[in-house]
Amino acid sequence: MKRFHVHVAVNSIDESVRFYSEVFGVPPSVLKGDYAKWMIDDPRINFAISARGGQPGVNHLGIQVDSDDELKALRQRLAGADENLVEEIGANCCYAKSDKYWVTDPQGVAWETYHSLGSIPVFGADATSPTDAAASTCCAPASTPVSAKIPVARRGGCCS
Repeated sequence: MKRFHVHVAVNSIDESVRFYSEVFGVPPSVLKGDYAKWMIDDPRINFAISARGGQPGVNHLGIQVDSDDELKALRQRLAGADENLVEEIGANCCYAKSDKYWVTDPQGVAWETYHSLGSIPVFGADATSPTDAAASTCCAPASTPVSAKIPVARRGGCCS
């Protein structure tokens, strides 16, 4: 079964955890000093936030799957949508080990498709300790840019 994934960069974990806990009606299922995640069943979403120094706002979108077979099936569709698909097998990111594929939509929004394999004690792939994790570059494939943000002034009045 698939779960929609949204990752938002925030300025303040504490403020955002309070806000989203009210919005979702439950506390996060994962809470760290720089990261929080809600695994909501109605609607079925994996909603994550992090304060990692990035531009506040939507960092990337994605689809989380429950099996390697589902991930392989999605890989075929993603490769058809974006010939620059980036593969990350055994990636360590956001306190989890995952197999994942990244594509970028025509507007520059990064899409992550992944199967979580387990949890890890640090935030990112290039971190070997919590101290190193502060400089981690996860939540985006190293070889392609993450979303090109559309300035608020250029967004339309509906759905922005």
